[in-house]
Amino acid sequence: MRTTVKLTAALAAAAALTLGLSACSAPSDTSSSGSSKKGKDADPAAKLVVAASPTPHGDILNFVRDNLAAKAGLKLEVKEFNDYVLPNTATQNGEVDANFFQHKPYLDDFNKKNKTDIVPVVNVEIEPLGLYSKKGKKVADLGSGSTIAVPNDATNEGRALKLLADNGVIKLKDGVGAAAKLSDVADDKGVKFTELEAAQIPSRLDDVDAAVINGNFAISAKLSPAKDSIALEKAEGNPYANFLAVKKGNEKDPRIEKLAKLLNSDEVKKFIEQKFSNGAVIPAFGPVAS
Repeated sequence: MRTTVKLTAALAAAAALTLGLSACSAPSDTSSSGSSKKGKDADPAAKLVVAASPTPHGDILNFVRDNLAAKAGLKLEVKEFNDYVLPNTATQNGEVDANFFQHKPYLDDFNKKNKTDIVPVVNVEIEPLGLYSKKGKKVADLGSGSTIAVPNDATNEGRALKLLADNGVIKLKDGVGAAAKLSDVADDKGVKFTELEAAQIPSRLDDVDAAVINGNFAISAKLSPAKDSIALEKAEGNPYANFLAVKKGNEKDPRIEKLAKLLNSDEVKKFIEQKFSNGAVIPAFGPVAS
């Protein structure tokens, strides 16, 4: 019989609020781009404020800001967030101009649930999802009675369940794939699931037998996906590319167009490959045509 342990709504909300307050400045600061105009009418000389997860998204944006932006005539400010909700709400309400932290399945689900209209601009990188354990050295060590932590948001939980199924830990109903929910587990083989906010899972790794952790949070927790995971999502054909996103209508903002071009540059591709040489982060675009 499957056992599911969930964070209480109050605890999850408190965690998100705490993380958000630590990462988000007051609206007067966040709106410091210096221009009330958006989209194609935006002042190309105004500061562009982008919300991002610290690693790898913030790392990549900071590289662009420090090495490429000035030459391209772009004033870039990076606002770091430690959750998966506030970057989108800040983008929707105009506190920031764009965000970089998410993949398409997550954004689609977020837009549907929150009636927002955020859209992707350009793919940048992929972070393979990994299964980690401090109590076992291989997937075969997991079995009846083992507790596995999985992300509690719909898209990443389905992705996590697919990873477990692909590696024989559980079985899913036919045809479910990455859209799986816990109710779609056909055979849990005695495994118990703990659902947690994705950002909280690395800190709870000692409390469970194994955990499925998003690549950016694994890196922040000093985990190497290539070396420390006991199972790792394949990068080839992976639909979970992370991208630059904006509120619909702002895609043609000249500052956004400049940043999109820089994020798909050869310089950024080389930076990603060198900084994350263990395969934790992989460019989601090819060489730039000359």
